[in-house]
Amino acid sequence: MRHSARLTALAATVLLAVSACGGDGDEKAAPGGTSEVTVALSWSPNTDYTGLYVADKLGYLRDAGISLKIIPFASTAPETLVEQGTADFGFSYQAGVAYARAAGHDVVAAFAPNQKGTYAIAVRADRDDIASPKDLDGKTYAGFGTPDEVPELRHIIKHDGGKGEFKNVSLSTAAYDAVYNGRADFTISVKTWEVVQAELVGKPVKTFELTDYGFPDQYSNLLATSRKYLDANGDEARAFLTAVQKGYAYAADKPKEAADILVEAEKAAFPDPQLVIKSQQALTDGNYLRDAKGNIGYQSPAFWDAYGNFLYDNGLLVDADGKKLTAKPDWSTYYTNEFLPKAVQ
Repeated sequence: MRHSARLTALAATVLLAVSACGGDGDEKAAPGGTSEVTVALSWSPNTDYTGLYVADKLGYLRDAGISLKIIPFASTAPETLVEQGTADFGFSYQAGVAYARAAGHDVVAAFAPNQKGTYAIAVRADRDDIASPKDLDGKTYAGFGTPDEVPELRHIIKHDGGKGEFKNVSLSTAAYDAVYNGRADFTISVKTWEVVQAELVGKPVKTFELTDYGFPDQYSNLLATSRKYLDANGDEARAFLTAVQKGYAYAADKPKEAADILVEAEKAAFPDPQLVIKSQQALTDGNYLRDAKGNIGYQSPAFWDAYGNFLYDNGLLVDADGKKLTAKPDWSTYYTNEFLPKAVQ
């Protein structure tokens, strides 16, 4: 199961309060004349990361002079590892980056593996009493404890004509089981993973697209880094992200082959390889990996403005002292496309 971005972002809001330490940038050497780049995962292996594994397996990183070191998910959020310098890059998501930067931490989004959000509201497929989000009034939401969930759901339910009133219980990854055993009525799910998994195990869900109900789209998967790292290692960052871009392009064009590479690299993580195969196919079929012009990895000012403004307008962004921001941030400082090859305009 995967709701990695929301869960690790929650951890980041706590862990980033600790002063950054370690990571002095002197540990870049790797065998064979290559430069080591470390990447922290935000959860157990899944198709958020396929392009990275492809870039490593097919030699795109090696050809760029880079040796990859993956830091498995543990108790420390990737955003924290990036700021500390323990990791050069870490998987995050838009709100996670926004929370960190608003609080004054050196975290910036540098690559968007998904060009549109993968989140959706999910309910059991047999719930005939829930036909649209307004029917969620008075129901129980199984959530993950991050600040953006409740305002997001209220916005959507009200847009559909409801009151936006529901019970909220934080259950983390147990949310999906809670929806199926009747302890909760709905949750936020990842269409390209949990929804696929639910179908495979015979517990199908029906979903409501967030953007169908007036909610701004968002980046549910981002590679983040620090300005300190980019300033000190610009050429390395450019080489790494160019190779990773090739990996995600391969995954978009050859989903089955890319899925096989991920499964082969992380056999123990996938007792049912069909989940990976179907998930990767869903990413391709749903046009998640490329934008309308075919670009991969680029972030849109419109995405950052719209979703960033939602976070700010709902008082979800706080400074280093925990006080709500009183001035809207300059969203262009929260992300960068400067280390990617020129995009197709």
